[in-house]
Parts: sequence; C-alpha cells; structure tokens
Amino acid sequence: MQGKASSSITEGEVTWKLPGNGEEVRTWYKVVGDLENSHQLPLVALHGGPGAGHNYISPMADLHSKFGVPVVLYDQVGCGRSTHLRSKTGDEGFWTENLFVHELDTIVDHLKIRQRGFNVWGSSWGGMLAGVYASRRPEGLQKIVIASGPCDMKTYLECVNKLLSELPDPIRQTLEDCDKRGDIESPEYEAASLEFIKRHVCRVDPLPDDVMATFNNLKEDPSTVYMTMQGPSEFRVIGNLKNWEATSRAHNITAKVLLTNGRYDEAQNSSMEGWSQKIPNVEWVVFEDSSHTPFWEEREHYMDVVGRFLIGPALIYCNCRDKNYDI
Repeated sequence: MQGKASSSITEGEVTWKLPGNGEEVRTWYKVVGDLENSHQLPLVALHGGPGAGHNYISPMADLHSKFGVPVVLYDQVGCGRSTHLRSKTGDEGFWTENLFVHELDTIVDHLKIRQRGFNVWGSSWGGMLAGVYASRRPEGLQKIVIASGPCDMKTYLECVNKLLSELPDPIRQTLEDCDKRGDIESPEYEAASLEFIKRHVCRVDPLPDDVMATFNNLKEDPSTVYMTMQGPSEFRVIGNLKNWEATSRAHNITAKVLLTNGRYDEAQNSSMEGWSQKIPNVEWVVFEDSSHTPFWEEREHYMDVVGRFLIGPALIYCNCRDKNYDI
C-alpha cells in the first residue's frame, strides 16, 4: 500500500577485502528509510559511469517519501566517497563486472537485507550491472529496474553515434575532431559535449546540482574506472566494456523486471531491446519527455511508475514490448 514516510537518513561505510589479493577497501553508503521496520522491501540503487558516483541518482530517495520504500545509495569502489584505487588505473583485469557484483553482494549482506528480500534499480552502467546481477539469481532478489542500461555495447554505440551524426554540424565536428586528436579536456570539447548532454543525457535546464556533482566526480578522477572500462568518451569505447553484452545471459533472469528509458535517451530503444526479448517476466516504459535521466526530467511520473512496480504485483501497462525500432 502506498503511504507517506518520514525521512530517516543513515550514512556509513563497509570495509571489505578485494577478491584475489585481500586488500581492504571501503564502500560509502547512505540509507534513506528504516531497513528493519519498513513494510516495503528495500531498494538498492546502482549509479552509472562507470565511476560517476551516486549524486545524480539522488531523486530515487523520493521512493521513500512517496511509497515508504527504503532506498540504499552508494558510491561504487573507484569513485566518490569510496576507495578510489588509482593504482589500478588501466588494469582491465581488475575493473570487471565480477568486482562490482561482489561489492553489491557485500552491501546487501552488510545491511542484512538478503533474508527478507530486496530489489535493485540501476541507471546506465548501473542498469547493465543490475541485469548481470539478476542473471546470476542471487538469493533474496525480488525485482529489478534497468534504467537506460543497454543490453550490449555494440548496439549502444550504434545508437550514440547516430545521435552524434544528427547534431548540428559545428557541434558534431568539434566532438569528432577533438576525439580523434585525444583533445577531450579543451574548452571547445567541453562546450560541445555539454550540448550533447542537454539533448540526450539530462534535458533539465539548468542542469541540477547533483548532476553537475557527478560530472565533477568524473572530471576529478576520469582514469581510474571510467577510462579503464569505458574509454575517453561516450562515443568511443576502448575499455574492457567494448565487447560487453548480456543478451546471452538475460534469459537466466527470474526476477520481475522493469525497463525504463527516455525518448531522447542516448540509450535508444534498440539498445534496450535485447533485455525485452530475452527476459521472461519484463515490462518496458519509455518516458516521452525525457532522455537518459527521466528521474529528473519527469520526476513525479517516473517515481509513480517505478514505485507502483516495486510495491505492486506488476505494472498495468507497457508501451514498448511488442514494437520494432530502427537504430
């Protein structure tokens, strides 16, 4: 049942050992709500990037005030307020999905929410991680939301480069030229990137402070995680995610799944379609006035859709599943 909840915020850190070498690292987290006494299952929220930090997904805490859902936010290892491990920059064998799955399991067990049950929501890279996590059928996982998380990197890149080609010529040419030269820190490149962001990442003007904080996280430490796993930009993926795909594993997901993305999203419908085609129990909602962050752009509507999915047996509609899309 939907209900109002008073705000209760707890911050903490969990210290855990890295698989393999046993080095101790810290993961910072924040819990909005009461994990022990809530009538609703907790939601663990996974940010994107990789390496972006939790800041830009802060609106997900609305699910607590609106539906009574306790929400767990955390900075994945390698960014934000967690251990950065800059010594691992460029180590593609270290920065893998297995590391982040292990971290997520560590958070779940530290907060003691596995036995009762929990849900997972993930944005962008966090959505990719949520899908991988669910395909492993972890104990206690009930539902997941994959928010603008593509099912394979190849299709995602086709989408992004199509959007790049549709930009006004001066913006497109600046992005392409700077990218070829490796000049991604120049004022010209940053200005052109901002135009892409305002069209396909977050269409709220001006950009919210928490969104800007995430960009600052990436700017302060672009190499440790983002450069290693992704690459120099959204348009050129040369890190260890370049051949990433989950299409071959999506059929293993037994949890209930909600897919969300925006009409103007850099994660276009075709990049989400693999999830829809392979997951047995899936719903899909496209937010018509949004891009990559509908939880900012259509905040109230987004929380209503996600909240009803989390606390109810299923959504009452789906506006994408049986349609075909051009890339």
